[in-house]
Order: sequence, then C-alpha cells, then structure tokens
Amino acid sequence: MITTLLAFLFALGLLIFVHELGHYLVAKWCGVKVLRFSIGFGKPFLKFAVGPDRTEWSIAPIPLGGYVKMLDEREDPASPVPPAELHRAFNRQSLAKRAAIVIAGPLANFLLAIALYAGLGMYGTEEPAARLAAPAQGTPAAAAGIQAGDRVTAIDGRDIRSFTELRLRLIDAIVERRSASLTVERDGSPVSLPLDASGLPAGEIEKDFVRTLGLDLAGGSVVVGSVLPDGSAARAGLLAGDEVLAVDGRPVKRASELISVLRDGAGRDVALDVRRGALEQRILVVPQAQVSDRPEDQGKTVGRIGAALQSKVEMVRIEHGLLSAVAHGARQTWDMSWFSLRMLGKMLTGDLSWRNLSGPVAIADFAGQSAKIGALAYIGFLALISVSLGVLNLLPVPVLDGGHLVYYGLEAIKGRPLSERFMQLSQRVGLAAIVGLMVVALFNDLSRLLGG
Repeated sequence: MITTLLAFLFALGLLIFVHELGHYLVAKWCGVKVLRFSIGFGKPFLKFAVGPDRTEWSIAPIPLGGYVKMLDEREDPASPVPPAELHRAFNRQSLAKRAAIVIAGPLANFLLAIALYAGLGMYGTEEPAARLAAPAQGTPAAAAGIQAGDRVTAIDGRDIRSFTELRLRLIDAIVERRSASLTVERDGSPVSLPLDASGLPAGEIEKDFVRTLGLDLAGGSVVVGSVLPDGSAARAGLLAGDEVLAVDGRPVKRASELISVLRDGAGRDVALDVRRGALEQRILVVPQAQVSDRPEDQGKTVGRIGAALQSKVEMVRIEHGLLSAVAHGARQTWDMSWFSLRMLGKMLTGDLSWRNLSGPVAIADFAGQSAKIGALAYIGFLALISVSLGVLNLLPVPVLDGGHLVYYGLEAIKGRPLSERFMQLSQRVGLAAIVGLMVVALFNDLSRLLGG
C-alpha cells in the first residue's frame, strides 16, 4: 500500500510539474508576469516566493492537477493591474503568444514521454520475442495458416520485434474490424499471411483479443520462481531457479500446462524432471489438496505445491543508439497519442464501452504494480501517463488547454476577443463534462476494485 501510494504521488507530482513548467517557461519567455506556480489545488501546505517578481511556488493537498496563475486584467476587476505592468498581463499578449503559452503544457508532457521512451530505448529492454505457438483450431490465426514456430516480423508493413509490439500493432485491426497483414519468418523465409479480425465480437478489445485471435507465445521452458518453506515443493526438494523439463514423463513448455497437471494431482506422486545447473534429476512432489479461491472453480478442491511457476520464453533485446532512440521515442509517443484519441472516439460513438475509462484509483494501482516490477516498468508507466495527460489537455473542452485554443481560433476568425459571458457559460459546460468523466472513471475504478 505504501509503495502504491508513493509511486502514485511521485508520478502525479512529476507529470503535473512538467506540464505546468511548460506553461511557466513559455509565459516567462513571452514576458508575462507569473504570480503563482501551484502543484495541487486547495490551501497550500508549502509555499515560498522566488525571483524578482516574487513568484509564489506552492504545493497544495489535492494532487489532481495544478496551475500557473499569471497577471491578467480579468482576474480581479476590483484590483486593477498597475499601468506600468499592463504590458506583462496575459490578456494583453498577442494571439500567437497566448496560444504558445497554452499549448506549452501538453507539449511539455509529450517531450517528457519522448525523453522517457528514448531513455528506455537507449538502455535496452528484454521483451518476449514475437514467436508463436500453434494456434487453436477454429481461430482466425489457424485460418490464416500460422504455424508453430512462426516469428512475426511485420504487421501492415510496420516492422516488429517483440510480442508486445505485435499486440499494439493489432489494435487498429481489432477496432476497425478488418484484416491485418502479417509477415512471418518461416524456415528463414518471409511469408505473408492475412489475419482476419473482422469477425470478432464487439468489445473484444476489452478482453484478451490476442488469444481470441489464436495468437500465443511459443512455449519455452518452465522455471520455479520461488518456493514457500512449508509447501510440498520445499519438502520434495525443489529450489528457486530449477527448470522443469517434464511432468510424469511428458515434456512441458508452459507453466499453465504444469499447473494444470498439479491441480488435478492432489494427493498423488507427480514426477518432475528437473534441470539444476548442469545436473538433471527426477523429483517426486505430492500436491496438497486445497479449496480453490478462484471464482471459476466454485470451491473445487485442487492440488498445490507452494511454488511460483513461470514460463520462460524466447526473449529479444530492444536497444537503440542515440538518434534512433529519439526517433523511437517520438514514434512511440505519436502512436500512443493517436491510439488514445482513437479509443476516446470509439467511446463517443458507442463502439467501445465507457468501462475502459480509468480514473485515479486505477492509475494508482498501475503505478504501484509497475513500481514493484522494477524501474524500467515504472518509467514506461510514466511515459504512458504523460502521453495521456498531454492528449487529455488538448481535447477541445472548455477549461482544458484545448478549449482555450478553440477560443483563440474563434477569436482569430472573428477578429476580436470572445464575450466574457460566452466564455463563462462554455466553461461551465466544460467543467460539467469533465466532472461527468471523472465520475464515470471513478465508478469504473471502484467496480474493478470490488470485482463488479
């Protein structure tokens, strides 16, 4: 719980700070006086003033946003701006400068995402290779002619190297219900295969659509991750790091296969052929009979050995040089931005359920999970949320940065500023829309949390 909370607060604090810093730096560059830089809303619990303008920097208790308050004649008519500082008021700036200040916040989030993705690319990450298992009969993958051992090298003409990239590249075909052109390497030669996703039911993107298509990682080996001291695995002599080669004389390549045998083998000897270093040996383990706590088992008694079993599959290292990493970061940021907009558009048209919308509870959960996995996973999470924050703020909704850009576009067309009444009314509508989205997102979060 503490890890989740700290990871969540750090992520929000960093992303809000970067967003508002974009507004702040461009405002200063344009000659606008900044009165306050706040992370969070509400009464500040920490604040200090710096610089010749005595700009107040503060941290407030509600961490769901922030703001940069600039000198503006419209803020408080009862306290007019001194004549000597009128040229530094935000509302006195040219249309181009005001637009630049507004767009700088989302742009800062995109630049942060590019930097984070580029950093991951330069450091290098280990990901499952896009090598496939034999597809189940009756699936689109089987109909396409995919065979065991095929390695996907491109989808719709775009190169891929990992199973993660394969999943991401297939989303467009799933959403649009069309065929995707897969290029696979088979016996050293490229083979083009049409994977038809048009027949999948509506809302399939909300599920494990890759497996529904019949695509799965080729099996490798099964490794014992950890062993409970009081479990039957420990009593039998299994150790963390042991590689399980076979169960009851049958080769095993997936953790799920071994777990299935163990679940059905409560109370009897199960023979495991194990490799430990250079030594191979047979170990007899007796799964303990326990009542399953999984809803799908409905209280069924199953066998467990008290060990974590992991599938060890073929991995590929994704690594880039400096320029290639920056290009990769920009491409990844663009892809995720476009994907976010596509998904939002599908929600608005009813092609995608609003249950896909996540709020602060889900984000906190993802932050905690990624932080527990490791630094690289957490950095990837930060990049993804930074993209989402940038996209969200560019939506043409009053009170958001995108809404202000719409105002400036209308002002450019009309040749004069919009009326205060129009802006006030539209901002109320925009605020109501944002609150509505937050309510839906929070409802979805709580439903997932409570298993609804």
